[in-house]
Amino acid sequence: MDYTYASKLSKESGTALQDHTPYRQLIGRLLYLTNTRPDISYAIRKLSQFLDCPTDAHMHAAYKVLRYLKGCPSLGIFFSSANDLKLTRFCDADWATCADTRRSITGHCFYLRNSLISWKSKKQSTVARSSSEAEYRALASATCQAQWLSFVMKDLSVPLTESITLFCDKHSAIHHLATNPIFHERTKHIEVDYHIARNQHLLGLTHLMPVSSNNQLADFLTKASASGPFTVNVSKLGLLDIHNLSLREGVT
Repeated sequence: MDYTYASKLSKESGTALQDHTPYRQLIGRLLYLTNTRPDISYAIRKLSQFLDCPTDAHMHAAYKVLRYLKGCPSLGIFFSSANDLKLTRFCDADWATCADTRRSITGHCFYLRNSLISWKSKKQSTVARSSSEAEYRALASATCQAQWLSFVMKDLSVPLTESITLFCDKHSAIHHLATNPIFHERTKHIEVDYHIARNQHLLGLTHLMPVSSNNQLADFLTKASASGPFTVNVSKLGLLDIHNLSLREGVT
């Protein structure tokens, strides 16, 4: 699916709809579907911003999502029984991407070895003054989710035996903010809450690692992509088509 149209949408796009109900009902149903279809998370998050002022352009974009889903209705997350308890996560941020507010978009996804178990695409609550700050907020959000997952696993009597590996493609966010206290004097305008990323790294909950943008699996949660890159990203998520003959033969 080509998501490039989604990045151009704003509250001023198109002509206002006379009746908002059909748009709101459609987005509500699609929001529920994102619980099992992470591939539409970015588009639906974007479209849900316009529930109070939908236009024909927003509705047209929502119909594009429906056409995409019609082309792959049986696609879903595959949980392998061979997975161990190694948690890895990818976090990313797209700086000042919202045309209406200039807020950045946070995206992160967690894997239990090769199975995707948690993901998030959300607009940040405040405007970031730099791309490094936007990435650091994404790190903080992912760290909070990592803490929660570690508590859940402990309650299930399967505590983590090693640090959660966190992959981030912004080197300055890792080295200047999360691991090197010398640079903290330059970032006092960032709320103290966001220093949780560094604290949890020092405590051993997370292990920060750089990753190239081409291998950033959370990229699809933060920005629009053309059909080619989008297809490549989805193929890395571990989503499988239950109607695929090769998969069914493998199960039997």
